[in-house]
Amino acid sequence: MRTTVTLDDELLSQARTFTGIQENSALIQQALKTLVQREAARRLARLGGSAPGLQAAPRRRGKGANDPR
Repeated sequence: MRTTVTLDDELLSQARTFTGIQENSALIQQALKTLVQREAARRLARLGGSAPGLQAAPRRRGKGANDPR
């Protein structure tokens, strides 16, 4: 998809320096992927502990020092 955008030259320069990506399309593609990953992780973290009625899954007990098996 083609889109025309106006970008801050200094921000673009910093992004090129940090990533080593010189091509605008590749740089913007990487920036969008990173943004989506970060936001997905943030949303997932917000879900943590949001199901108070959920019962914990049973855990397997391994052979330990206090295991009579």
